[in-house]
Amino acid sequence: MDVHVRLGEEGHIPFRSSRFFCVGSEWYFTTREGFDSGPFASRERAEVGLKRFLHVVKMLPDEQQIH
Repeated sequence: MDVHVRLGEEGHIPFRSSRFFCVGSEWYFTTREGFDSGPFASRERAEVGLKRFLHVVKMLPDEQQIH
């Protein structure tokens, strides 16, 4: 099992699930904050959408970042 420890998780690693899910034939991604984005035509397109989302969030000033 490939488990990644994040900052602040020493001693306890919370349950993690996939960020991607499918409803019917449409794909979505979800963020840690509970934001769902989609629909996308395929999982691959949902993965690109998540990468774009994370890129934009990283560009925001610290006080505007989603935590």
